[in-house]
This record gives sequence, C-alpha cells and structure tokens, in this order.
Amino acid sequence: MTDPVPDVTDVTALAAVPPDLPDPWNTGRRAEIQAEARRFAMEEVLPLANELDPRKEEIPRWFLDRIGEQGYFGITIPAEYGGMGLGVFEYCMIAEELARAWMSVASIIARAQGMGTNIGDAANRERLLRLSARGQWIGAAALSEPDAGSDLANVSTRAVVDGDHLVITGRKRWIGNAKAADFIQLLCRLREPAQGERRSAGLMTVVIEKERDSFPLGLTGRPIDKIGYHGFLTWDLEFDGLRVPAPARLGGGGRSAFAATQAGLNVARVHTAARAVGLARAAVEDCVAYVQERVQFGHPIGDFQAIRFMLATMAARVEQARAFYRQVAHLIDIGQPCEREAAMVKLLATEMAVEVTGEGIQIHGGNGYTTERQVERHWRDARLTTIFEGTSQIQQRIISDRLLPRSPLS
Repeated sequence: MTDPVPDVTDVTALAAVPPDLPDPWNTGRRAEIQAEARRFAMEEVLPLANELDPRKEEIPRWFLDRIGEQGYFGITIPAEYGGMGLGVFEYCMIAEELARAWMSVASIIARAQGMGTNIGDAANRERLLRLSARGQWIGAAALSEPDAGSDLANVSTRAVVDGDHLVITGRKRWIGNAKAADFIQLLCRLREPAQGERRSAGLMTVVIEKERDSFPLGLTGRPIDKIGYHGFLTWDLEFDGLRVPAPARLGGGGRSAFAATQAGLNVARVHTAARAVGLARAAVEDCVAYVQERVQFGHPIGDFQAIRFMLATMAARVEQARAFYRQVAHLIDIGQPCEREAAMVKLLATEMAVEVTGEGIQIHGGNGYTTERQVERHWRDARLTTIFEGTSQIQQRIISDRLLPRSPLS
C-alpha cells in the first residue's frame, strides 16, 4: 500500500499536513514558498500594478531589483550558482501567485532562469548563471517574425559568417523587453535546408549581449502598442548587418536549435497555464469581494442564486486548471516527455481564463467595463494567453497530431 500524497492545491492545505505524514512532494517547503510569493504579490506587486498598468508604464528598475532580492529570477537555477534550486513545479506555483497581482511580473521572471547562459567556457557560464539568478542577466527571446509566428521553422532572419563574427539581417516581431534587456536570444538561419532535410535544418540560436535601454549598432526597433500586457514594451526589431562575435552561438546539448526551442516551449506553455490560472483566480477573488458590497433590490448581489452559481463554476474551473498544470509541471521535473500534455494544459487553462475573467466583467456589470476596477486588466491579459507560446489552434494541432495519425491523402 502506498503512502497518501498530500494535497497541494492551496497554501492552507499544505500548511495543515501533519508533521508525521510522509512528504514525498516536499509540501511543507512548498507551502512556505507559496505563502511568501502570495505575500509579495498582494503587498508589493498588486499596488504597483494598480498604479502603473493604467498608464501603460514599464516595471521600474528598482522593482526588478526587488524581484531579484526575492530570488524569483533564479527559481530553477541550482543553489550552487545562487539560485533557489527548485523545479518547474515551484516556478509555475510562484508564477501563479505573481500573475494574480500582475501578469507582467509573472512574465518577466521567465527572461532569466538561466536563459542565455549556455555560451562560452565553463567559467563564463557560471558567471552568467549567477547574474541571471540575481536578475542582472535578463533577456528577450526573439523567435517570431512577420511571416513566422506559429510556424517557427519558417524563420528567415539570416546569420552570415564573416571571420570571427556573425552578421545578422532580418526582422523579428513580438519581442517583449527587447530594449530593456541585457541580451537578446535570437533564433535565426545560418543556412537553407538541404534537399530531404526538415525545414528547421540550418537554424541556430545566438545570444546578443547589449546595454540595457539601448540597441547596438545594426539593430533598430519600434514598440508595438498593445491593448494589455503592460509593464514592459513589446518590439518590432530590424536587424541590418548587426555584428555578433561567433562564440555567442548558443549551445544546445547536442540538439538542434529548433528542437531546443521546442523543448523550451513545453516549459513556457505550462508557465503560461499557471499565469492564466492566476488571472482567473484574481477575477474570482475580486468578484467575491464585489458581490458582497454591491447592493441591488435591497440585497447584496451575492445573495442571488444566478451570481452564486456563476462564481461556483468559475472557482471550480480555476481549481481544475491548477491541478492540471501542476501535474504537467511534475512530469517535466521527473523528465517525462509531455509535449501533448503541455499543449493540453496550455489550451484548457488559457481558454478557461478568458471565459472566467469575462464572467468577472459580467458580474461587475457596468463597473466591470471601466478602468476603475482591476477585473478589466485580468481580462485584457488573459486574452493574450490564448495567443502567445502558440495559439489555441496550434495547441489543438499538437494534441491531435499525437492522438491521430494522418491519412496518406492528407
């Protein structure tokens, strides 16, 4: 008979695990981590979001330093390099708490976590890992292009070898944090695929080191005006003969750049699911407070069964999505292949978040259609989660291709 596995859905349940109960999931430590992330989110992140998001302002540099002090840029970096030494499970658990306050903060932490460190010799990698863990090596991922978003194998930005440099030419789009970053991790094409090779053959990843708040010679950009997801700017970049030292080429552990990118997307999709859960949970919590203060027909509207049932269904869907993303995060942590499951949880959690935050606006009535309440921000940010890291339709394609073989006629 196996030992019972402790519940991990909420910090209160985690803290209530009896001390003599076997703890195979390290739930006691996770309870402490979650409680601190929740405190930080509600006491420090949320007030900043309420102030800056309506003005479309960026996360200030001093607050990035605060996030670094919390250790959240190095959640998955080994402790020997100054990180927290935790897994994808804890990374996503913390991201949910941060997203409940402001999704932009839950997103900026993904621009570290050891990203852009697998270059150069061992000493340089260790230096970069330590900087990453402190939030002093924060990047931007340049994957998408005007004609290569969901279809990353169609990337056309070129890198040409010129002596001990690479010369980069092309255009990238939807690059968050590009100008404020310490580096840009660029997916580009070194050569065209040979006959019989996959379209992804010839792709490579380059790390472009740069000064914060500026672009190097050969790179220009313009910010894209978004309806939500404020806190950092998103850029359309133009590479016009940018010269990068050849050693900036990112190592891939023997895998192609495309395969490494795809593997990274599995983690990114579970991270997105966690962010979506945080946004939906925010809508539920805001609605619970609102329906007790809003009076109509002589009663708080929370007395009306229609409202109560809406909230019950919203809350149940949030719990369902949370359980699923934690399951998939655990699979990643133990090294199980889970591309299908990562696509599934990304699809279900993000679509859920759009619907639940939309219901939140409905419960708020006219007040929900103003910027006076936070629920409209939750919806604006949730709407994006169904698009980035692969649209819902791309997730459906990934899932169906792993369930159902194609006929010879397709």
